Amino acid sequence: MCLAVFVLDAHPAFSLVIAANRDEYHARPAAPAAWWDEGWLGGRDLAAGGAWLGITRDARWAFITNVRDPSRNNPGAPTRGSLVPAALADPASPSRSLARIVRAATAHNGFNLVAGCGAEAYWGSNRTDAPLALAPGIYGLSNAALDTAWVKVTRTKTAFEAWCARGEEDFAPLFSMLGDTTRAPDDLLPATGIPRDRERLLSAPFIVDDRYGTRCSTVLAIDREGSARFVERTFDRRGEQVGEVAFRFAVTSCNR
Repeated sequence: MCLAVFVLDAHPAFSLVIAANRDEYHARPAAPAAWWDEGWLGGRDLAAGGAWLGITRDARWAFITNVRDPSRNNPGAPTRGSLVPAALADPASPSRSLARIVRAATAHNGFNLVAGCGAEAYWGSNRTDAPLALAPGIYGLSNAALDTAWVKVTRTKTAFEAWCARGEEDFAPLFSMLGDTTRAPDDLLPATGIPRDRERLLSAPFIVDDRYGTRCSTVLAIDREGSARFVERTFDRRGEQVGEVAFRFAVTSCNR
């Protein structure tokens, strides 16, 4: 993922909601979300076999974003997409598994990994200190540290907070929020070491570009009765929706 907002135990109907965009080169092949043979639901990167967001039937979930740091980028580094399946498959508690995965991922390019079970969640990165346990509340994440105040993060998080405050259960406003193509003004662009025109392109929550853009938008929610909903919409290089998959299933408690 390249943009995610999520709420932990702070919505009247849901214990967890994740709303996220995955940005990627259009030439990189990917499969829409489906149940993997390994036992989790999510999309699949067909170039390296990894994933960006997934959930199991026992309410264990994880997602990843890249940390934008071209000065430390290694083209030969292992794929970061392998870290999400690793978090989903680990039988240990999310706190232990995330710490172990992050600690072993020093060779990877920069990443944020968020993993949890239901409303329990942890954030870790190979660009920060030890993983952090997340209290109930609303969070935003892009290609920097958790809750870094990039315009795309603050704008999306504000809309998400309003949706939560209204106690809404309809996902349509969340997809509209994720579909915002408004770019940040130049004076509020982050400085991450890439050209200014590239910063400008990437500053929108939803990116439309012929080579690189938002490939899918996903909303995942677990309600307080133990039912999960997962909806993914896919887009072409013009930003036009070309597909949608939706799943609803019961979740059980995490295996510890």
